Amino acid sequence: MDCLFCKIACHEIPALVIREDANTLAFLDIDPRAAGHTVVIPKRHAGTLLDIPREELCPLWQAVQAATAQLHTTLRPDGFTVGVNHGKHAGQAIDHLHIHIVPRWEGDGGGSIHTVVDNPPTEPLAEIHQRIVQSQHS
Repeated sequence: MDCLFCKIACHEIPALVIREDANTLAFLDIDPRAAGHTVVIPKRHAGTLLDIPREELCPLWQAVQAATAQLHTTLRPDGFTVGVNHGKHAGQAIDHLHIHIVPRWEGDGGGSIHTVVDNPPTEPLAEIHQRIVQSQHS
């Protein structure tokens, strides 16, 4: 497989790793949005959250928590934005599931997750809710 993140996970391509365990790797983003901007990946390839086996989700999010704690202890930011770009049209540039941890400081010019998209629905929330809930029973 010709996946950049798989090659980083196998140490074929160097990265500035901040933590590693049997299932995950956390490293500094090569194009950081803030000091300490970290990417956490599963070592086994999964394109998106829908592709990763359920039993591997918990270790992945535990790694996100551990990396966030490490960044908090060392850099002392005022907060964090943690997010996943899921799919090309959501901004996912590498087709390998990865979670961004972006340290945030007061006055850094960034916004909340709510500032990423401004495309409110045209139909009532109750109708959207009903469609979503009904799809679980189909």
